[in-house]
Order: sequence, then C-alpha cells, then structure tokens
Amino acid sequence: MSTTRRAAVVAIVVCALAFTIAVPLRTYLTQKSEVTEQQQLQSELQRSVANLEGRKAELSDPAQIEAEARKRFGFVKPGETPYIVQLPEDKAPEQGQPQGQQPVPEGSWYEKLWDQVAGG
Repeated sequence: MSTTRRAAVVAIVVCALAFTIAVPLRTYLTQKSEVTEQQQLQSELQRSVANLEGRKAELSDPAQIEAEARKRFGFVKPGETPYIVQLPEDKAPEQGQPQGQQPVPEGSWYEKLWDQVAGG
C-alpha cells in the first residue's frame, strides 16, 4: 500500500472513532450537568422541608398559636380590652382619588346639562 492510502485509512479510522466517542461523551456531559442541577434542587428542597418541620413544631404549642393569632389577626380573649396604637407614620394614605383622574361633579346628568345650557 502506498502512504497516501495508509493515511486515508488512518484518517477514516480516526474519524470513525471520533464519531463513535462524540455522541456518548456529549450525552455524559449533559447528564452530568443535569445531575448537578437536580442535586442542588434536592438540597434546597431539603432545607425547605427542614424549615417547614421546624415551623410545624413551633405551631404544635397552643401558646404559640395563641400568640400568632393575637399578632396576625388581632384576636382578644373575652373580657380583654383591645387597644390599637397608631403612630403617625403607620397611617394609611388618605382615601382620595388616584392621581390623574378628574373629580366627579355632584348631581345627575340632566342637572349638569341644564346648568351648561342655562349658562350657570
């Protein structure tokens, strides 16, 4: 065989090996990255489960449930006098019209029309 033919055969063999290895290698790398992502997700979910189990343990105490109800919902026991202290910075904004809207005049539509026609 001549050197050209040997080089061609070697090139064909190398290309065949490269194509044979390329697909499984790509699949391996893709799956490896997916496994890493799933492991991160699993660790996040385990932390979330641990937090929720801790919260469940906290709420198993009736005193904690009572304190939570008082704080979040303002519940009081019978006979207690509830007090709400509202500081100036805690006040809600005035219940006015949203900016950019014209005030709606009082009166019915026909009164408004008569006022415009009569010039008043």
